[in-house]
Amino acid sequence: MTTGFVGRAAELALLRKRLDRVAASHSGAALAIRGRRQVGKSRLVQEFCDQAGVPYLFFTATKGASPVESAAAFFADLKESSLPTDRELVPARSTGSWPDAFRVLASVLPGAPTIVVLDELPWLAEQDDLFDGALQTAWDRLLAGRPVLLLLLGSDIHMMERLTAYDRPFFGRADNLVLGPLNPLETARALGLDAADAIDAHLISGGLPGILRSWPHATPPLPFLEQECADPASPLFSVPESTLMAEFPTPDQARRVLEAVGSGERTHANIAAAAGGRQGALRSGSLSPLLRRLVEEKRVLTVDEPLSTQPGRPALYRIADSNLRLYLGVLRSAHEQARRGRPEAAFRLVQRRWSAWRGSAVEPLVRQSLELAATAGRLPWPDVEAVGGWWNRRFDPEVDLVGADRSPVAKRIHFAGSIKWLATPFDDHDLAELTRSAAEIPGFTPGDTGLIIVSRSGTGPRLDPARANLVQDPSDLLSAWQPAT
Repeated sequence: MTTGFVGRAAELALLRKRLDRVAASHSGAALAIRGRRQVGKSRLVQEFCDQAGVPYLFFTATKGASPVESAAAFFADLKESSLPTDRELVPARSTGSWPDAFRVLASVLPGAPTIVVLDELPWLAEQDDLFDGALQTAWDRLLAGRPVLLLLLGSDIHMMERLTAYDRPFFGRADNLVLGPLNPLETARALGLDAADAIDAHLISGGLPGILRSWPHATPPLPFLEQECADPASPLFSVPESTLMAEFPTPDQARRVLEAVGSGERTHANIAAAAGGRQGALRSGSLSPLLRRLVEEKRVLTVDEPLSTQPGRPALYRIADSNLRLYLGVLRSAHEQARRGRPEAAFRLVQRRWSAWRGSAVEPLVRQSLELAATAGRLPWPDVEAVGGWWNRRFDPEVDLVGADRSPVAKRIHFAGSIKWLATPFDDHDLAELTRSAAEIPGFTPGDTGLIIVSRSGTGPRLDPARANLVQDPSDLLSAWQPAT
């Protein structure tokens, strides 16, 4: 199993920088950290507190608790923490008033640098409409002038964004940090896998520490999936299931739309048909706002647009988190089999859908890798700033990779490419298909626009690598996340 704390060197350095600034200025600093559930926010901050060597309070709110219960729990955690200069100053009972709670906090702070963590902050705001204002007043009058680093954590991304919005009390008082999953290189190092298997493991886990911690060291992806199919309580199932329950507690229209996308529907029309009911497809007037909410507010969906020198359609929707995408497309059905005591049937189902799912799911990761490599100056095209794909209304052809100077409508196309994420190498037939398809991309110029091959299993022995401008294997893709030296 993966043990200890993995990755997050950049985030730990950022937190250390904030604490050093607090120590140097002898005044407060606030940082709001948001990210999806199971991404490791609490674990990151706990690791930082353990390493920092200063007194700290780590308070985690409880969903559904009353203000009186929450304030009482806050006092209990405060009294047991390393923060108070005198624990007798922390009252045994609470009035349920957050202004009172923050005054007690200020009264027990030592004169040296400290850390105060409020985890699951949106739950506190749900419980008490006055919480945001109480936090702002306490910060301005009691805490900002003290050497305290205030860390505000939350999984409800929209509510955390609202916390520091211009029309909210805490506006202008906190920096913002969006915590994403572990990157593929961190996944590789955590699991001790080679590049190809590490990328597959990243697709399965979504880079979520809650899943990676259950992954035996150096275990390839399919054997891991097979052993987890024998455990209905595995984090592989429970993590995405808990995400769905937290974000969509009732099976409403938004949940049906999400499930339609998870089952493979990509276009507006197909999603409307799949998410509809007995009365037919969902009307555009209902579906369009739901899609916007899932993309912009929930951040659970992502929109891809065809990239070329001309506007293109249709836009395609996909699940942003590859682990949730795997759960909705494959693992949910396998989980039903596992619950019925049929692990062999569960794994057979995974095996049947694995290659097709993986080939599609790897595309966004490859595009991200190439964008990072371009930004770092590691590609032959220094002006590439966006990497996407291209398709026409008939989806014939579809081109996996397009590198351009901007998106979604570019001034110049620098390269086109194909991804083959299979056990067989990229061969002459694949290259001929890429050459034919790329010629249809608006802005592609034969002989001038480059060609890229991305292959999990290398190139065939008869393929002349000189016919492509760049060949990328799994190790090349992983290297894009290697910090610059």
